[in-house]
Amino acid sequence: MPFDAIFDQPDITADPDDLTFELTTYPATAVHTGSAWNVSVHDLPGKHSLQAQAGTWLEAEDEIQELVAKYLEADRTSIVVSVEPADPEARAALRALTSARITRAKAEQAERDAARHASRLLLGQGWTTGDVGAVLRLPEARVVQLTVPAPGKAT
Repeated sequence: MPFDAIFDQPDITADPDDLTFELTTYPATAVHTGSAWNVSVHDLPGKHSLQAQAGTWLEAEDEIQELVAKYLEADRTSIVVSVEPADPEARAALRALTSARITRAKAEQAERDAARHASRLLLGQGWTTGDVGAVLRLPEARVVQLTVPAPGKAT
């Protein structure tokens, strides 16, 4: 049953907007020139800038992260270098994709929460697991699984 697949994904246990991190983020821009990515970070302390070059996007991200950490004499895990394309259209397309993915994840969590609530409510009213599964378009085994409280969620 296709509606069953979202339950194979982990729950969002905390609202990402409510999380606080002790990280400093440094924006970086990337330009593809020839066969290499050139990444630049500006506005580092002391008004310094750093540049890195690599053959792939991932290598360029890794290289600039390492350079910034060394420059700051910081642990790599205590900073974030956020690399985006310098091209405005590419940057907008990637931001739109990220936004869509976040929206989808939140919608899937809302569906999981609603299915849990509905299954508990209907079972509490005396419905059979078979009938609850039928109305929710879920296998009976999933209905039983939904009655177990999710980690970090109230029943």
